[in-house]
Order: sequence, then C-alpha cells, then structure tokens
Amino acid sequence: MTYRQPDPISPTDPAEGGQAPVPVKRIIEDPGCQQLVGYRTEIDTRTGACRVSLELAPQHLNRNGLLHGGIVATLMDVVCGNTASQHFDTAAHPPVVTVSLTLSYVAAARAEAKAKATGGGASLAYVAGELMDGSGQILATANGVFKRIRG
Repeated sequence: MTYRQPDPISPTDPAEGGQAPVPVKRIIEDPGCQQLVGYRTEIDTRTGACRVSLELAPQHLNRNGLLHGGIVATLMDVVCGNTASQHFDTAAHPPVVTVSLTLSYVAAARAEAKAKATGGGASLAYVAGELMDGSGQILATANGVFKRIRG
C-alpha cells in the first residue's frame, strides 16, 4: 500500500503559532484491488479517520441492480484496515493484515464507508465500521481485527 502526499491545504496549526500548514487529508493509492474496483480512500491526518467512497458503475452491482455484497465486504475491509493502520501510527501508516472481519448486511443501496478503532495494543487493532447511503442510513456494519506487520 502506498500513499500520495497530502493535497496542499490552507488551514494552519494553532499549536504552531498559526504558522505551519496542517495537512488535512492523505489519499491512499493502492495499485491492486483499488485500481480494479475503483474506490477512493482518504484519511484525515488530524483524527486518523478513514473514508472510502465508490462511484457505482454496472460492474459493482448484483443482478438486482444493487451494490454487490462482495463489493460491500471489500469496502468495509479497506476502511477498517486503513483505520487500524492509523491506530498504530498516524504518520507512518504501517501495513496491516485482516485477522477477522464480520459483516452484517442491514439494507441495500448506494454507499460510503467509515470506521473507527475501538481498541487494541502494539500488534492488534479492533475496528468497527459502517457503510451508509447518501442520507446517512446504515447499510452494513463490520467489526474487524487487524494485525500490524512489522518489517
């Protein structure tokens, strides 16, 4: 997993006397699955919050014209995994692997995913995620365990 430097941002950090720019978001660019599926991954560098969005196209839909469950699982794994990485180190964004991911499909529609770390230690992070439609209705939830990979 690689990331692109944060976009130029205008806000300043009050802790630095208002002089230093605060990078607000980091865009993750993963050369594999992300390119195939087409989702976008953004991390708020102030809070560590991750957001994954996807412009739906016909290849993302099931035969009923709704978001395919496998795509839901992919989005939830990506948002929870990146959130776990931020839990370990917001600056370095270390690699992680999924130990377990449990999904509950609540409703069907178009969606955006977000997650938050709920606990963990030096090598494991526990993350809860939600997939929501544009109005904020929850479509799916996930709970995952992610292990930090050390070089």
